[in-house]
Amino acid sequence: MTVPTEKAGPEETPPGSRPAPEAIRAIPVRHYGRWISTLVVLALVYLILNAFAGADVNYGAIPDFLLSASVLEGLGATVLISLLAMAIGLVLGVVLAVMRLSKNPVTSSVAWTYVWLFRGTPVYVQLMIWFNLALIFPYINLGFYRDEMSDFMTPFMAALLGLGLNEAAYMSEIVRAGIQSVDEGQTEASHALGMTQGKTLRRVVLPQAMRVIVPPTGNEFLNMLKTSALAASAAQYEELLLSAQNIGRVSGAVVEMLFLAVLWYLILTSFFSIGQFYLERYYARGSLRQLPLTPWQKIKVNVAGFGNRGGLG
Repeated sequence: MTVPTEKAGPEETPPGSRPAPEAIRAIPVRHYGRWISTLVVLALVYLILNAFAGADVNYGAIPDFLLSASVLEGLGATVLISLLAMAIGLVLGVVLAVMRLSKNPVTSSVAWTYVWLFRGTPVYVQLMIWFNLALIFPYINLGFYRDEMSDFMTPFMAALLGLGLNEAAYMSEIVRAGIQSVDEGQTEASHALGMTQGKTLRRVVLPQAMRVIVPPTGNEFLNMLKTSALAASAAQYEELLLSAQNIGRVSGAVVEMLFLAVLWYLILTSFFSIGQFYLERYYARGSLRQLPLTPWQKIKVNVAGFGNRGGLG
């Protein structure tokens, strides 16, 4: 006797189990707005570059004088006055910030008045006053030092005092904000351990406040590099801009030398911006779960993301 056999059919799903889901086919969204905005931006860049390419400018004069002795001397003078003025502003700014937060009404009022005076007047006017101080004070007498004001107040000294004392007013507000960003419990705990007020400020408060102080301080220094150009016209301090202008008057390439100064300012600010980034990254340790990516890491991430997204689409 023959036993009938059933025809083989599709495999049955065991009871109590769900069928395997089908693979999801992801279709990337087309961002046509990105393509349109890219084309618009590229068109504007082309128009600007084309306009400068057709302008009556001798661009060959820029590399000819880029590394000239006069320009390099002016470049060194710009960096020197910026570093020294920033150092004065930083040190004096910390002192003024501590005075401003003091419970002593005299020191607090003096610090407030200083900030109000120097922040309320243009730095260009301050530079001119320092440079022309000999008109109202013929001599300077500090007890241990006495000299004619015209000999003491050189263009360098006028630029240093004008930029440094003005910067101190802004740095005091930055430092004050950084100190106030630290929880008061840190100070109370330090005092409970027997630490003095000064030691608490140096060892506990300021290190924690640095992550708030460093970013605006870096911006202030970059601004100082450019503000130093005011010392050329206000105090006759021969920095980068004045050196470039002197070459332009002699050679006739006035606009070209201004472009040369712009190029050097961009190089300086770019160089110090890199240092600012790594300084901020250093003080961000312990306050961020993940440190900011370095420029090289950002490039690799952007390239990988651009490839995964299939370009601008």
